Amino acid sequence: MAILSTIFYFIITIIILVLVHELGHFLAAKLFKMRVDTFSIGFPPRAFGKKIGDTDYCVSWIPIGGYVKIAGMIDESFDTDFLNNEPQPWEFRSKPLWQRMIVISAGVIMNLLLAVFIFWGIIFYQGRTIHPVTEIGYIAPKSPAEKFGFHVGDKFLAINNRPVKQWDEIESTLYTESVTHDLNITINHSGAVSTIFIRRSDLPDFTDERFGILPAGLVSVVTLVDAGKPAEKIGLQPGDTILAVNDAPVSFGSLQQMIKANAGKEIVLSWIHGDRRMSARVTPSAEGRIGIAHEAAYRGPVLHQQYSLIEAFPVGVKELKTTSVLFLSNLYQIATGKASLSKSMGGPIKIAQLAKRSADNGILEFFGFISLLSISLALLNILPFPALDGGHLLFLVYEGIFRREIPRKVKIALQQAGFILLLVFSAFVLYNDVVNF
Repeated sequence: MAILSTIFYFIITIIILVLVHELGHFLAAKLFKMRVDTFSIGFPPRAFGKKIGDTDYCVSWIPIGGYVKIAGMIDESFDTDFLNNEPQPWEFRSKPLWQRMIVISAGVIMNLLLAVFIFWGIIFYQGRTIHPVTEIGYIAPKSPAEKFGFHVGDKFLAINNRPVKQWDEIESTLYTESVTHDLNITINHSGAVSTIFIRRSDLPDFTDERFGILPAGLVSVVTLVDAGKPAEKIGLQPGDTILAVNDAPVSFGSLQQMIKANAGKEIVLSWIHGDRRMSARVTPSAEGRIGIAHEAAYRGPVLHQQYSLIEAFPVGVKELKTTSVLFLSNLYQIATGKASLSKSMGGPIKIAQLAKRSADNGILEFFGFISLLSISLALLNILPFPALDGGHLLFLVYEGIFRREIPRKVKIALQQAGFILLLVFSAFVLYNDVVNF
């Protein structure tokens, strides 16, 4: 049953993404009175479909996207018979350059618009949860943040002269600014304002490594209790929240240090179990352990902000910008060898798994996942690579600059080479999915 559910959500996801993308090309072509011969989900050969008017609406066998065949255009079908005849008014090649560029770009634009509308709808429906904290509550050992000189208690004031007032804004600004800029981070350290400068080249790949900071307001929640250890003997259980050691309040960052500081000495440990406050005497081992694993949970101030329909739109656009920058950053890291291609790319199996997982968490999360994929599809498609929209657009840019088309044999050869490489890449991604399944 789970497999059928996974396949179902995968099909729904792919149909939405491909349909929206190809609909962009289709509507733009119709707007400029171009004849559309084929509207296909999947690449040739054709599996089944129905012809209505001039257009064959079909499903094709190669499930790595889709295409709209416009009369008078050299595309994925590699049909060149029309070149033997004079250009006709309804053909792609007879239209002005600017119209052809819009038609080529329309699929990408539609995918970006889909993402914006999904973000817009989600933000309008459920608002945003804001963590109005700028103080660092924890710094991971040996993390970039520790290396660059940050301390627990430091408060962020601005990043590259952009004031920050809440934690989510700090995280998003750090990552988006670091893609293209060095970082000038203004902080309040023990009451004194100072600036920490970080070169972009010294920053880690944020797709594999985080900056290493967490906000103030974190508590330690027990995730595991070792059998026979001191923690089990006093009744600690997974889900309990540690409050204090010897009546001194502890945070996520200080708990381990305070227990280690009392290695071999009896301490009074206080915690919350359900809605009850509890305490007991316990003696850490000589290594400074009581036999628990714990994780951070935020218990600081939280604000819930609702937006009107109009107010939610620019927030959705900002979400698109942030997600796009992070995706392009990941592509850059892959291209420069700083990030693993196999870890960064997912194929149909991975998409199916994530689609099912997001759907299990609710319809809003499922559509949020679709919006992320829609952005990925748009940005990948606009890359200047033959067989992608970006490759077609590059041919048109060449034509606009040099006032002549690329020779047809060269164009076809590039398209064929690009299509073969696209198939090889798809096979690699599928293989990577299977290996990591």
